[in-house]
Amino acid sequence: MNRSQLKRSRILKMAFTDSSPSDKEEPFFLRATKIAAVVALYWFISISMVFLNNYLLDNKDLDAPVFITFFQCAVSVGLCWIMKFLSKLCPGFVDFPSLKFDLRVSREILPLSVVFIGMITFNNLCLKYVGVAFYTVGRSLSTVFNVVLSYVVLKQTTSFYAVLCCGVILGGFWLGVDQESVAGSLSWTGVIFGVLASLCVSLNAIYTKKVMPVVDGNIWKLSYYNNLNASVLFIPLFIILGELKSLAAFDRLMNFNFWGMMILGGVFGFAIGYVTGLQIKFTSPLTHNVSGTAKSCAQTVLAVLFSASSKTLLWWTSNMMVLGGSFAYTWVKGLEMKKVEETPETQNTSTQKSKEDAAV
Repeated sequence: MNRSQLKRSRILKMAFTDSSPSDKEEPFFLRATKIAAVVALYWFISISMVFLNNYLLDNKDLDAPVFITFFQCAVSVGLCWIMKFLSKLCPGFVDFPSLKFDLRVSREILPLSVVFIGMITFNNLCLKYVGVAFYTVGRSLSTVFNVVLSYVVLKQTTSFYAVLCCGVILGGFWLGVDQESVAGSLSWTGVIFGVLASLCVSLNAIYTKKVMPVVDGNIWKLSYYNNLNASVLFIPLFIILGELKSLAAFDRLMNFNFWGMMILGGVFGFAIGYVTGLQIKFTSPLTHNVSGTAKSCAQTVLAVLFSASSKTLLWWTSNMMVLGGSFAYTWVKGLEMKKVEETPETQNTSTQKSKEDAAV
């Protein structure tokens, strides 16, 4: 194994554990400050990306959601090349893998790219039709689909408590749909897109694990090939859907502010992958999921305040059920994983004790 592979392995290990080599050397206050800064950065980029996409997709003069999604993927590809250039220019400051297009790798990642296209397209379409306030509930079934697909595809069973958490999420989803209907603001189109987006998020997680060895476990290489494949596949899609006509009729096509917002949306889409890994590195996967749940809650509150709308108690209850169920599911799975990790250690200790007793 060469030096660069060792370096990548160390980075990946740091990203998926709750500690880094310098943890013991840093004072508690300094580490707490770093964690707070990283979590705040994750919240800022994630929430800003949702509101920015909603602004772009809610434009009544431009009905081209697929083109907007394509453009953001193209920006991500461009940013990968910029990061590659910067890593060569400043090797000690910027760490980014070498990118060299390989048709074989692109072809092997293609099934994931198709799911990826469905995920980001349906996600944006859900956001377009339901808005930010209902977005958390509309996109809440990813956890439920994770459990279903784990059983159907991987034949993995789920504990009773985890299934109970999914039941709470499902109940919150239906209550939210009911309350949106009562308020007269329900979009069944948006709900369907939200369900499809949730399904694609779950499929994306499964396919990502499957193809990760193809890119040597490097998340940035995967992002590069995924966005490149998606950019190519999106072109015939938005042409077939007639979005070129919408673009041609758009009166702000030469407006600098419009393209600035489009580019900013692509930058946030690219940055969310980085800050997600950063938050996992400085905290833990469990804390990251808890942070994501709390972020969704803050995002919903901000959306309601921004729109100056009034929501019923049952509407807020549906959101709390979804968020509470998601948090509880994350907590239960975390405890189960910890128990699985501790079991082999207990068995090893018992075996060693038995050997010692036998020796005596």
